[in-house]
Amino acid sequence: MTDNKKLPSQTKTTSVADFIAQAEQLPAHSNASTQGRLLFAIDATASRQPTWDIACQLQGQMFLETAELGKLAIQLCYYHGYHAFHTSSWFTNTQALLAEMLKVQCLGGQTQIERVLKHGLKLAQQGTLHAIVLVGDCLEEPVDALAELAGQLKLKNVPLFIFQEGCDAHARQGFAHLAKLSDGAHCQFDQNSASQLQALLTAVAVYAVGGIDALAKLRAKHPETIALLERQLR
Repeated sequence: MTDNKKLPSQTKTTSVADFIAQAEQLPAHSNASTQGRLLFAIDATASRQPTWDIACQLQGQMFLETAELGKLAIQLCYYHGYHAFHTSSWFTNTQALLAEMLKVQCLGGQTQIERVLKHGLKLAQQGTLHAIVLVGDCLEEPVDALAELAGQLKLKNVPLFIFQEGCDAHARQGFAHLAKLSDGAHCQFDQNSASQLQALLTAVAVYAVGGIDALAKLRAKHPETIALLERQLR
């Protein structure tokens, strides 16, 4: 476990509403008619099984909401067990991504967030990557090394959205710090936050495909979420 002295002493409140507010650093862009690309990274260690099941249920909406705007491509990335780290091909439909996710077995092991961030940087260097979504519950790696990578993601205009399950204070401080350094955002959730988490994931996907103007497409379904996100992105 990383020494808490290396973590920032203060962090913002990490409710779902505050997650949206933290998105103010994201660069506005117009990405219409192109393919939005998201790296969807999930901690698949043993404690993650309930959240993995939730993610399987929620991921389809991201494709549905972006269908009229342009293509959404998602690469699944996960780690579990003893240094096992997996990345998939790019998926452009929910059935293929869901089939891949259903093959995953959550296994005990340490976090491998450094490998996630390095992989994201590699993708950004090879082509376009619009955002990284990371879902996890703990942070067991030196924060300084991760912070350097988060700063590099900012330079590549790749915000890091971190969805933290639970209330581990060490993880909360570290995740909030990394998200801020990448010009992304962090929030905590639990299994009762599925509907809000779905709205946020969908909004990030729509933003990746069509930019800030495309978020208006979701206003009728998620008025408060989209209004806050639009206001901060502008």
